[in-house]
Amino acid sequence: MTIKAISPLDGRYAEQMNGLNECFSEWALLKFRVHVEIEWLIKMSQITGLDEVRVFTEAEVSRLREITATFDEESSARIKEIERTTKHDVKAVEYYIKEQLKDSSLTDVLEFVHFACTSEDINNLSHALMLKTAIHEVWLPLAEKFVNAVGDLAQNTQHVSMLARTHGQTASPTTVGKEIAVFVYRWQRQLRQFSQLEYLGKFNGAVGNFNAHTSAYPHLDWEEIARTFVEGLGLTYNPLTTQIESHDYMAECFHAMMRFNNILLDFDRDIWQYISLGYFKQRVVAGEVGSSTMPHKVNPINFENSEANLGISNAMLDHLANKLPISRLQRDLTDSSAIRNMGVGVAHSFLALQSAQRGLSQLMINPQALEADLNHAWEVLAEPIQTVMRKAGHDNPYEKLKELTRGAAMTEATMRTFVESLELEAADKQRLLEMTPASYIGIAPQLLKHIQK
Repeated sequence: MTIKAISPLDGRYAEQMNGLNECFSEWALLKFRVHVEIEWLIKMSQITGLDEVRVFTEAEVSRLREITATFDEESSARIKEIERTTKHDVKAVEYYIKEQLKDSSLTDVLEFVHFACTSEDINNLSHALMLKTAIHEVWLPLAEKFVNAVGDLAQNTQHVSMLARTHGQTASPTTVGKEIAVFVYRWQRQLRQFSQLEYLGKFNGAVGNFNAHTSAYPHLDWEEIARTFVEGLGLTYNPLTTQIESHDYMAECFHAMMRFNNILLDFDRDIWQYISLGYFKQRVVAGEVGSSTMPHKVNPINFENSEANLGISNAMLDHLANKLPISRLQRDLTDSSAIRNMGVGVAHSFLALQSAQRGLSQLMINPQALEADLNHAWEVLAEPIQTVMRKAGHDNPYEKLKELTRGAAMTEATMRTFVESLELEAADKQRLLEMTPASYIGIAPQLLKHIQK
């Protein structure tokens, strides 16, 4: 962390980026480039018919992979130093690897480092690996942990009655757990879609036709070689591209994250409102200050912080999802500059999840506030009463309840007196007389069966 960092991700929030900086930083891009170049050299040593690259010994393969395994900040600094001369970042990686192999048993294959590759062959695979690693090893585990924690809250409050609000007005009661479970169900659906995402890679040369490859080895099945190489890296092979991989899969990934973000944004705002209504209290953390002048305050800052970061995340991800799949003719360089910011979009979502998780850990249900609101909303029983009246064949039951309740303060006595005056089946009348706003929750608790535990 540096106090002079322009981005808060690298300044104020740097400590919360652990894991992501191993995937999205300039250092990470250089390491993944080295990884791809090394694996391609190893792959060539295994291709029958590419005789100029002999079969490597186990020790030589280990020596090559050690370059990736031991890649550190000093290694990246050396590549950046080379780049100051080459003015080309991928070429600097090629020269760095050759430098590492100098005076080794592999000096006879130095010129096959980066063989038949365009820079984008290395870059697109590196970017795909960066994104896949970040999503599956860093972002998804946190997202799943958070959704599970919200699921636990839903289960623990599935029988806690709550006054619902539609259009900001009192509405038919529900339970805290059922309303929380709605978010869990939505998130779980999005997480399943994340599990189906593909991370594509291409490896077909300057304009996607294997031109250089076939000029040197026309007899080799380059499509099959490229496919097995890309799949060997853990990616899905894209067989038909221009110079660049088309980035459609990135748009799919970013759109999936935006949908998850939007559900979290909805959750943050609802929880914020429930805290404002007093339905939830927040645990006091010793030493924390809510306001610089009002000592009593415990502000919902974690949910507010989450909301703010989700907006930034979505703005960046939306731009990248719309921009990256579009490139002039066989390529332009706009994707190269834009794609460097994919980590920013994911990082702000990651930060938002952490904030929401902190907020969630401080929530406590406030049964007194929930009960008080319900006890002041007897008018919500107008719905079941007019529904039973319809069943019994009464004329204009809706209009009668509308006349009784609309704009008027209803009490338990008022509603009971009205029910007593109705001609209804004894069982129906008794059920209505025993009903309270807190008990009028339908089958809300049973609906939690639809979320995964």
